[in-house]
Amino acid sequence: MTTPRSAHRPFDALLCDLDNVIRFYDTTELAALERGAGLAEGTTESVAFAPETDLPLLLGEITKELWVDSITARLAGQVPKAQARELATALAKAPFRADDVVVAMLRRARAHVPVVLVTNATVELEDDLVTLGLADLADHVVSSARVGVAKPDRRIYEIAARRAGAAMDRCLFVDDRLENVEAAVALGMTGLHYREPADLRASLGVLLDA
Repeated sequence: MTTPRSAHRPFDALLCDLDNVIRFYDTTELAALERGAGLAEGTTESVAFAPETDLPLLLGEITKELWVDSITARLAGQVPKAQARELATALAKAPFRADDVVVAMLRRARAHVPVVLVTNATVELEDDLVTLGLADLADHVVSSARVGVAKPDRRIYEIAARRAGAAMDRCLFVDDRLENVEAAVALGMTGLHYREPADLRASLGVLLDA
């Protein structure tokens, strides 16, 4: 079923990233451990989120435990193995929260157009959304770990648009990573490179005022 067009709205579906748009992690403990280990803050994340380490997790090919093992192995050249595992574990278990301002805007937008979460995530995503109280935030969730492709692969955008029931050129795509936004724009979507809630508010415009 295709979402009916309306002259009163600029798009027929809102496709939105999760991490660093809706969900944010608290890495305070990790940063303290890095300082104690003599590492620059962000070292663990740089290792953990490198494609060769992160992509197997995001495609559902390995568990989070194996991801921690991989991070540990890659950090072991810089710090003792026990310390490397402590850093990897601190990242894997970092607490997270939702941005209530963004959540409120998405809920208001959903009264007018379908909202689809499009996220490079692990198989734990569904449980994480329950923990955040956001299991009902979107009409659909397109997770890389479930569909077997990750942004910026064009196939994940095509899956999201189909689930929204909207044409590519009638989708607004929101993401904090520029390469993901550029991939969406190349497919005909309207792209929003997210940095703060005001960006989303400006793009949603008429939907929030309706």
